[in-house]
Amino acid sequence: MHAHTYAVEGSWRSLFKDLGVRPADVLRRAGLPEDLLSRPAVRLSSEAFFRFWDSLDAELGDPLLPIRLCTTLRAESFSPALFAALCSPNYLTAVHRIQKYKSLVAPMRILIDESADQMTVGLEWLDKAVRPPVSLVAMELVFFVQLARLGTREMVRPIEVRTPVPPAPAKAYEDLFGVRVREGDVHRLTFSRADAARPFLTSNEGMWEAFEPELRRRLAELDETATVGERVRAALLESLPGGQASMESVAQRLALSKRTLQRRLEREGTSYQKVLQDTRESLAKHYLQRTKLAPAEISFLLGFEEPSSFYRAFSDWTGQTPETLRQAMVH
Repeated sequence: MHAHTYAVEGSWRSLFKDLGVRPADVLRRAGLPEDLLSRPAVRLSSEAFFRFWDSLDAELGDPLLPIRLCTTLRAESFSPALFAALCSPNYLTAVHRIQKYKSLVAPMRILIDESADQMTVGLEWLDKAVRPPVSLVAMELVFFVQLARLGTREMVRPIEVRTPVPPAPAKAYEDLFGVRVREGDVHRLTFSRADAARPFLTSNEGMWEAFEPELRRRLAELDETATVGERVRAALLESLPGGQASMESVAQRLALSKRTLQRRLEREGTSYQKVLQDTRESLAKHYLQRTKLAPAEISFLLGFEEPSSFYRAFSDWTGQTPETLRQAMVH
């Protein structure tokens, strides 16, 4: 639908503020409209995306920009990808979630290779005719390491880091990664399987309180009088952003077998699919009314495999498209 263009995440505005740089200066340098970040549903071509990054790099003139950006990541700084990743049970699941989302917002894809004792995260840039900025590549490599540390609250170190043009100064990146960045034909990080499976400890309290206060409150208020359907809904509020929408995963959270969960829901006159649908529908309406997230981003946070699946489901629920309902809510 938007071939070869990529959405500009809303989190850029807060990142610019953290960096102490004026968005208009960066956008002007890149030859882009100065009010770009205040426009809804902005998308950039691959060439404009790289120009945007090169301009930020030039405006700051800081070789440690990738490290500055990623080491200041906070759970409260909402972005769909970070939110979904931190809701995941472990690093491996988190990277798989980001893999599905990344092509929406950058001209790249994530390649994941698993073996019995290792996990490799590769970065593949889709525009073969243009080499990505070195600092952009470095930022992505740093991000995937910082994600593991933010989720596990452990100083996870990759086994190996490779990229065609290692970032400078070399020592700063070596100190951050814990290993020397080696030159190679591909952009790649390798982790031990044990680190990839290490449980994430992030409960996302800050993000939930800032982003979904009423849903967090409902979840906290559940007690022994809650119905099984209410408990399933509460579990889904926590697990959907991490891609855990199956009955098996929810039953495990509630310490029930799948069969027992199914039977108890039937006694209450409902089903797992009905609770899942109702939860997704109410969350979708909440996101459309309270945020500026694009429908494709909302689809991601609701645990759909593809945005097209979300569009079909939303039409079945409401008889409208997400955009139509959002406009009606505003007016």
